[in-house]
Amino acid sequence: MRAIDTIVFDLGGVLIDWNPAYLYRKLFDNEEEMTYFLREICAPSWNEQQDAGRPLEEATAWLANKHPEYEEMIRAYYGRWEEMLAGPIQETVRILEYLHQQNNHRLYALTNWSHETFPVAQTRYEFLNRFEGILVSGEEKLIKPDPRIFRLLFTRFEIQPEHALFIDDNPKNVAAAIQCGMQGMQFHSPDQLQADLSSLGILD
Repeated sequence: MRAIDTIVFDLGGVLIDWNPAYLYRKLFDNEEEMTYFLREICAPSWNEQQDAGRPLEEATAWLANKHPEYEEMIRAYYGRWEEMLAGPIQETVRILEYLHQQNNHRLYALTNWSHETFPVAQTRYEFLNRFEGILVSGEEKLIKPDPRIFRLLFTRFEIQPEHALFIDDNPKNVAAAIQCGMQGMQFHSPDQLQADLSSLGILD
């Protein structure tokens, strides 16, 4: 392994517990119907367009027009978006805090997130201030796993990819980071992350 001087974290699913089901379990009586809605109507591919910079109002109106029978549920997606946030993944946050205190590595975040909703997270989660910089896909109109967002990360923060470690729960994003020259680590759980970072000598 090459020496690591920079660690780049994904946010959702790694440090922040975000899941649309947290909201929609309040709105649907039937788990199967909720699953269908989040797979076929407010699908991940639709949400990704907002992560890539599409305005929330435009996206909501387009989808509501396409599926008028679900209009109320569609409008709740961003109208009640904060209810999808369950809070920090505390064990991972503790790892981040430890790395920040040790001050042996530069710390950054690279997240697929709408530029309109990300300020909510910034206000709510003080630990985001531990990062020297955060690259938000919605602000850049680029999303992972597009290699261009990784190259932008390297340029903006003067990161040498061969000395950087990328942590993400999505294997496609990890693979893209590796293709761009970074070292990659897929996140499964805080315990697994602790063990993997320890094996690299990053954690005691």
